[in-house]
Amino acid sequence: MRDQRLDKLAKVLVGYSAGVKAGELVRISGDAIGLPLIEAIYEEVLLAGGHPFVSMSSDAMEEAFYRVASARQLEYISPVSQFIVENMDVSIGLWAQENTRAMTQVDPKKQAAAAQARRPISKRFLERAAQGKLKWVGTQYPTQASAQDAEMSLHDYADFVFRGGLLHLDDPVAAWKKISEKQQRLADYLNGAKEVHVIAKDTDLRLGVEARRWINCCGHENFPDGEVFTGPIEDAVNGVIRYSFPAVHHGRECDGIVLKFKNGKVVDAAASKGLDFLIAMMDQDAGSRTLGEFAIGTNFSIQQYTRNTLFDEKIGGTCHAALGAAYPETGGKNESGLHWDMVCDLRQPGCRIEVDGKTILEAGRFVNADWPNP
Repeated sequence: MRDQRLDKLAKVLVGYSAGVKAGELVRISGDAIGLPLIEAIYEEVLLAGGHPFVSMSSDAMEEAFYRVASARQLEYISPVSQFIVENMDVSIGLWAQENTRAMTQVDPKKQAAAAQARRPISKRFLERAAQGKLKWVGTQYPTQASAQDAEMSLHDYADFVFRGGLLHLDDPVAAWKKISEKQQRLADYLNGAKEVHVIAKDTDLRLGVEARRWINCCGHENFPDGEVFTGPIEDAVNGVIRYSFPAVHHGRECDGIVLKFKNGKVVDAAASKGLDFLIAMMDQDAGSRTLGEFAIGTNFSIQQYTRNTLFDEKIGGTCHAALGAAYPETGGKNESGLHWDMVCDLRQPGCRIEVDGKTILEAGRFVNADWPNP
């Protein structure tokens, strides 16, 4: 019997997050291990009057691609993928892995080459989303591999996943709407800002954000959600940031990352683990050493690091700054085949975020009671 929480999640994803309407073409994508949730979403899309189609893959397929594919195959742009990104109205994606370390031995140059080949598809996806022509949402399906990364049992990890999305409540949609109101007040304040200053352990980073738009993320693109973000001015990021947690990208883990920025570009990088991969990702194109996103985590239902960016970047009282592509709806202009979110923990004494010289978050708590807080 299917976990009833999956049916509840499917209803929220289809009805609230993606807002599927009759007649819309809906892609449901994910690893085959997530089939129970894919089936639940498929049924909900039909009930909403949409036209669902399913795209499934697996860890084994992805590993085989990088192990066997020729240079020509790595750089191939599928016309099917081009057709889909131009014609789908909604994309609902699942992250679900049987082996989160399957890509550890892959040549990072191959991953960079494939990312560059997919760049036109990713760019078009973001463009259509910014234009309001494409709705999308991604979520996590609990697996043993992800539970192991989080150092939990599958039972406990599933509880963590569903509670992070407030699915333990009788009416999670109503709860997310209330969260949206608080986050919007924060976003409205930030929309008048000129500069953000982040201070933490080994971190002193200034970001120019004047005239950039802050976006309220309340369960419509990621689920669970909980952040406000923008695209920093491309040449106005200066200083240094130490990322508190290991950063995972395409199945590869880097730890102890310290980045130094000058006029928007990373000019020096260090890592205690995975430095070669970090450098390869940052050198893949002209935009990959530039920040495409800066965000503040606002989901105080998530407090534990799990090696899963979907959850870790939402931890209430943290911030994250992503190398690579910006989201056009923020006014960000940076383009890249890379978008890599890395998290800085601000929940310790002495850590804070200042906006135009005024502290808005200190030791992991917002100073305004009308904004999100524990």
